[in-house]
Amino acid sequence: MNSETDETGPIDYLVIEFPGSRMTGEGLPLLVDLVDRGIIRILDLVFVRKNQDGTVDGVELSELTANGQEDLAVFEGVSSGLLGRDDIDEVSAVLEPGSAAGIVIYENVWAGPLAAALRRSGGRLVANGRIPVQDILASLDAAEAGSRA
Repeated sequence: MNSETDETGPIDYLVIEFPGSRMTGEGLPLLVDLVDRGIIRILDLVFVRKNQDGTVDGVELSELTANGQEDLAVFEGVSSGLLGRDDIDEVSAVLEPGSAAGIVIYENVWAGPLAAALRRSGGRLVANGRIPVQDILASLDAAEAGSRA
């Protein structure tokens, strides 16, 4: 590894579907804040819309910021090459007609030093995952209901 990749944090992706293509851009300033604070680094950011006839179009960032929100030009053209046409096609295949989606690939910069230390000590990632918020809420609700019984 070279010095640049030695401190690389875990890289994740998110695909967020917006039924009815109701993307307001409300979350984008929060994404900018995460980048500005050095918590994440955006590697790829793409927005797509699946038309009723099944065709897919790209959505320009300017379409999401027309309501006068913060200038998000910092994300224009962000592309590392990790997100390819085949990935976009795969995402588009699962979208409902009339929906839109944001696809983001990002580095967890905050975890870079920890990941580097673990790699230097011989550690290797053997599993990772995420627990959906809905599952956590359902589990908490079940635990609360059980404690009242």
